[in-house]
Amino acid sequence: MIVIDGSQGEGGGQILRSSLALAILTRTPFKMERIRAGRDQPGLRPQHLTAVLAAKEVANADVTGAEVGSRDLTFRPRSVQGGHRTFSVGTAGSATLVLQTVLPALLRAREPSTLVLEGGTHNSAAPPFEFLKESFLPLLVKMGAKVQANLLRPGFYPAGGGRIEVKIDPSELGALELEERGALLGRRAIAHSSGLPPAVAERELRVCKERLALGRDETVRMDWDEAFGPGNAVNVVHRFEHVTIVTSGFGERGARPDEVAERAIGPMLRYLETKAAACDHLADQLLLPMAMGRGGTFTTTEPTEHTETQIQVLKQFLGGEVELNTTDEKTWTVTMRGALV
Repeated sequence: MIVIDGSQGEGGGQILRSSLALAILTRTPFKMERIRAGRDQPGLRPQHLTAVLAAKEVANADVTGAEVGSRDLTFRPRSVQGGHRTFSVGTAGSATLVLQTVLPALLRAREPSTLVLEGGTHNSAAPPFEFLKESFLPLLVKMGAKVQANLLRPGFYPAGGGRIEVKIDPSELGALELEERGALLGRRAIAHSSGLPPAVAERELRVCKERLALGRDETVRMDWDEAFGPGNAVNVVHRFEHVTIVTSGFGERGARPDEVAERAIGPMLRYLETKAAACDHLADQLLLPMAMGRGGTFTTTEPTEHTETQIQVLKQFLGGEVELNTTDEKTWTVTMRGALV
């Protein structure tokens, strides 16, 4: 049994989610101690517990410590089972992160799967649905995955209540080759708003238009039913020949529209200053699928603590090395051999 310090590296839920996914794929039991020990609310929160319970069901696993607040967890996976399932966070905790916990295993199941995931779809500290749909999943499809995701209704902080449907067919993943982003094919800014005055989204889009020199047809206002809110999010999307990059800003109490827009604009401008193909958020999430498949290479911006933590978790379960080399002062090249082929 592998023993993992849940406070290492970035010290959050990523270590738990990746460990669950890798345990199922390798059929390796693990014990995690000091889960989120450095956080304001240490231990499992509802969104982490939902990921654990989803992994338990998918892998028919034996689990101890699966309760809110638990700082220790033992997970013993058995065989992977596909099928139709619904998992609900019950709060605005991220539904997309629950998906990322079980998606690798379900790609290896014998039968197709349909997941309905309920919770937050547009909240801070987690990838919004647009990142999943337009940035992450298309790269998995290029590697050979058969997966589709649809947003049935959004879920904003603090109400939650979002709903995503994902269809997954058993798939073999090939290598990822993503060294260049390619030519810019299109871009847009999207302001999501629910239960807020129209002027909020209009101001956010005006800031995006001015800062990114967008055309009139490159801004989109998405007005959702007030029952889904109140809530607000801004996505900035740049579609390149080989990859689509999505950066986001999320509204919260006391934040001005200009601030929310800047939270999406700033990361995109920093990305555009580099020659990288993958942004920092894509980098750490591509590593596990690459290990499942035949490895590969991609360029990215300066590796974050999340990326470095992901590499350490992969080493604990799989051994081997992930090579990180600087291409220039703002661009890194990541190379990996597939470990689970």
